[in-house]
Amino acid sequence: MSILLSGDFHANADKELFLITQKVLVEKYGQAQYDTIKYHIILGDGGFMWPGGEENEKIHYFALSQRPFPILCVMGNHDPVLGHTDLSEIDIGIGEKVIVVNKEKPFVAYFKRGRVYTIENKKFLVLGGALSIDKEFRKPGKS
Repeated sequence: MSILLSGDFHANADKELFLITQKVLVEKYGQAQYDTIKYHIILGDGGFMWPGGEENEKIHYFALSQRPFPILCVMGNHDPVLGHTDLSEIDIGIGEKVIVVNKEKPFVAYFKRGRVYTIENKKFLVLGGALSIDKEFRKPGKS
C-alpha cells in the first residue's frame, strides 16, 4: 500500500497537474508501484471549489478521474471549502468523517481539522492551515 502525497495544488494554478497524472506516475515509478497507491493526499491548499473556477475544475476532475484512487485534502489557508456549510460529511472507513467535495470519480474530500484518521493501521493527526500572508483579504465564506 502506498499513499501519494503532494502539496499546495491551488486548483492547478501552477500547472502541477501534469506531474501527478497516471501516465507520468507510471513512467516515473512503474506500474507495480502505481498499482499500490490507495490514496492521494494533498497536504493543504487543494483549492477545489474555487469561486469562478468551475470550468477549470471540470478539466481537473476529468484528469484526476483517470486514476483509481480517491483524493483526500488537508485544509490549507487557501481552501474555499472552509466557508461552505452546505457540504456533506461522510464516513469512508478511516476513523472520522470527511467533508465531501466531489462524490463522483474522482472522489475528493477534505479531512476535518483536529481529527485523527487511521489509514492502513497508521494514525494521522490532521491539523492543516498556515499563517496566511493575505489574511486581511479573507472573510468567512469567501476565498
